[in-house]
Amino acid sequence: MPSHDEIHIGERSGWRRLPAVFGVIGVAGLGLGFLMMGEHKAEFYFSYLVALMFWMALGMGGLFFVVVQHGTRAGWSVVVRRLAENAMLTLPVCGLLALPVVFLGAHELYHWTHLDDPAVLNDTMLAAKRGYLNEGAFKARAVVYVVAWAALAGLLWTWSTKQDTAADPLPLTHKMRWIAPISVAVFAFSLTFGAFDWLMSLDPHWFSTIFGVYYFAGCVSFIHAFLSLVVILLHRSGHLRGVVTPEHFHDLGKMMFAFTVFWAYIAFSQYMLIWYASIPEETHWFSYRGQGSFLTLSLVLVFARFVLPFLGLMSRRIKRNPKTLAFWSVWIMVAEFIDMTWLIKPVHAAELGVFELHFGASDILTFLGIGGIVLAVFTWATCKNALIPVKDPRLLESINHENA
Repeated sequence: MPSHDEIHIGERSGWRRLPAVFGVIGVAGLGLGFLMMGEHKAEFYFSYLVALMFWMALGMGGLFFVVVQHGTRAGWSVVVRRLAENAMLTLPVCGLLALPVVFLGAHELYHWTHLDDPAVLNDTMLAAKRGYLNEGAFKARAVVYVVAWAALAGLLWTWSTKQDTAADPLPLTHKMRWIAPISVAVFAFSLTFGAFDWLMSLDPHWFSTIFGVYYFAGCVSFIHAFLSLVVILLHRSGHLRGVVTPEHFHDLGKMMFAFTVFWAYIAFSQYMLIWYASIPEETHWFSYRGQGSFLTLSLVLVFARFVLPFLGLMSRRIKRNPKTLAFWSVWIMVAEFIDMTWLIKPVHAAELGVFELHFGASDILTFLGIGGIVLAVFTWATCKNALIPVKDPRLLESINHENA
């Protein structure tokens, strides 16, 4: 079994200061962002939505990782599952951070809310969708998503941490395994419809039945990259060195590689079917992403999200080497941010008729603000309990795990 110091953050460790540091950055970033918003409300809320959906991908990826490991009774992942649980615990905070989008910024973000505009009121397609795309239903669904994510994350995290001190850990183990299949179903529906509501409805004339899967692929890539990077940083500070081995790095790298390919498959399927059908209601979504600097961003996304990480993560040696794995972990997280920018920013530009990518103070402040608060929660949870579920029945199997 690992020593106490390997799996607990010491009182004098620099990790103990991170929750306060990130918390200050987060509060200051969001506070300044809202103060500087002024008359540029639309620009601020589009920047806010990019940052929100990027950081929410961390929590959603963490939730998926945890419920799948419990549902499949996986052994290899036990030593990194607690870190995923801590990432999952950021979902209640992300839910609260989503409230400004739903209740304050909806009119700036979503064209279909402008019922005072005759063009919207008399739009045949929007009229057909009004039973779903109306502000009352939009807000009610958002509350359901937030409550569902917070409940699942809080329950699974609580059971897992209680297991560490339980006299008999098996009842809690069985509870987590029992709830996992239900959690997968709740996760699938809530993430899909959340992506429809908060991302796809930015352009209410466009629709894709696999859009939720597209966002899901990014979430799963993100969590595996994040876990790899955090473990590497913990190793540098003397933690988990005898617990998380190159075998686990190899598996995390394989998952990063697999979901890089999966993202490309979903993205290409969505694009190819729309291109082949050539229906104007569908092709216009891609057309304004092919103009001005958004064309450059589209090409960057193809290489940053698929081509280069596909080639870079193919080698076994790269996945087992902490330095090269850390590089590709950061790369994949940056690619996720590029992806969220590509999904969201062109909508605002198209409304203004200016097809140029613009980054300003609101982009920086919202990214730091939401990211600071999310990372404050993650680091607080990481310092609060053991870094691994110490009484999980499969812990020794995980520590001794070897790839064939």
